[in-house]
Amino acid sequence: MHIAQLSVAGEVKTRPQDFKSTVDNEDQQALDEYACDRSNLPWIIFRAAHRANHVSALPARARAVLAALARTVDAGRPFAAIFARRELLTGRALQSMRTFYRSLDDLESEGFITRPPQSRYGGAGLFGRAYIHLTRKAAALLGLVEPSMQSDEAITRSQDGDVRSAAATPLALPSVTVADGAIYKDLSPSTQKRQPGRLPPDLDRLCTLGFREFLVFKLMREARSQGKRLSDVVEATWEHLRLAKHPISYLRTLLRAPVDFAHRVRTKQQDIVERETVSAHQAHVQRETRTLAGRAFVSHDGLRHYVVADDAKSITVNHRDEAHPRVHAGAWASDFIAALDAGRIVPVDAAATESHDHRPMPALEPRPSNETAPARHALRNLDALKRLLRLKQAGEGTTWGMNGEAGPSPNAA
Repeated sequence: MHIAQLSVAGEVKTRPQDFKSTVDNEDQQALDEYACDRSNLPWIIFRAAHRANHVSALPARARAVLAALARTVDAGRPFAAIFARRELLTGRALQSMRTFYRSLDDLESEGFITRPPQSRYGGAGLFGRAYIHLTRKAAALLGLVEPSMQSDEAITRSQDGDVRSAAATPLALPSVTVADGAIYKDLSPSTQKRQPGRLPPDLDRLCTLGFREFLVFKLMREARSQGKRLSDVVEATWEHLRLAKHPISYLRTLLRAPVDFAHRVRTKQQDIVERETVSAHQAHVQRETRTLAGRAFVSHDGLRHYVVADDAKSITVNHRDEAHPRVHAGAWASDFIAALDAGRIVPVDAAATESHDHRPMPALEPRPSNETAPARHALRNLDALKRLLRLKQAGEGTTWGMNGEAGPSPNAA
């Protein structure tokens, strides 16, 4: 018996040769259509949502909203305000806005939630947020608190106190602590030397060149990464920076340049200090020179006598060993005032000045003009040699005893 005959089993020849199965595409389409949320919930939240969906005394819409509230509330503080937008709650409950409000009314009438009155912003007069709170009954039913945790009266009093404090000081303090550490931290601590967002005084001039404050702070960070200070770079190159066509690009190029701008700033400041010191000294000399006009002075050793001209443009110096006085003109005041301040020159009193003006200077003995100082020195040396020769000749015929008395020489004839 032939089980598979050609006339029966030959149907393979009639099949299309280019057949392709679409099973994979259909499976992927089904996966895309039936995709769901893959977030993992903690066990306590998962148990609360499961219990909320199985409360038979509530309508289906109220159970869905209660499950959404169970997923949103802070498990550590179940009686705190539920900080969530209506869009989030309606999306989790899969309800429209109108059905969502009906569900809230159902939950509030059954004693599962409380909705405090909506507060207002104190300054603007606008309505603030309206928060939802779970009651003791709902928290115990969902397993968020133990039955003997606290009494209903204490919960009610705390909630009433929170409502009254929120109404008294609307939005004064945050009512939720889920993200307090990152959002409500102190942005301007008292230990901070400079308030945030305020540029240093020496960098305010960059704003006149088109720099924004945030850009300046960014450039300060870039300068720090290059081992420089933005204040030093700006101070050293300000004359060129303010004339640059593209100051931002020019300043960033300067930050990358291997130049010690701090040394340039120190050198520039030293030059400014030196110029100011010289200017102050010149001003002091000019003031003191005007007060010295027409006065007489004498050196501390009494060798020189100084007389300042009436116009204070020159000074006459009389030396005790010189026949003719010397006249100094020009820049004589600086050294003279320095000697006067040091005490090497003292002013002459009024009586001595008058006597000096009315009494003529003592005439010095004239010295021969042909006898110069080297000639006088040579004459003194010649006299000394003559005395030495005479003493030597006298010592050959005379000796000195132990007692200092002279006696005849033993070699004398």
